[in-house]
Amino acid sequence: MKSHTEYLWFNTKKKRGYINITPQIEGILKKSAVKEGLVLVSAMHITASIYINDDEEGIIQDIDNWLQKLAPYRDEYLHHQSGESNADAHLKNLLMHHQVLVPVTKGRLDFGPWQQIFYAEFDGQRKKRVIVKVIGE
Repeated sequence: MKSHTEYLWFNTKKKRGYINITPQIEGILKKSAVKEGLVLVSAMHITASIYINDDEEGIIQDIDNWLQKLAPYRDEYLHHQSGESNADAHLKNLLMHHQVLVPVTKGRLDFGPWQQIFYAEFDGQRKKRVIVKVIGE
């Protein structure tokens, strides 16, 4: 079995953002030379997420609106007593999860229709890392 690991770095200009990282993942998969296996993509920060969905502006805005309703910024979060002010970003991460696992078949990401991999940032404007681990034959 082969394994290949790379890291992606992000430093968004805004506090929240959604970035389609599918092309970068496909490039890493190609470098790995794995034809059958799995790709793990995982945010290494608890205020960011990795998820799979459609790369369509309407659904991206719908996701952001939904997250803002479920986990809005509020001064009264207990986490803010620690000196941080990003409790809403932690909650958004729990809703969206921090990683995805994608099958690899014949050297390609084995997606359903319209599926793409996204990096979601909920507490941006600082450097953050994502690990990409490819395993297989």
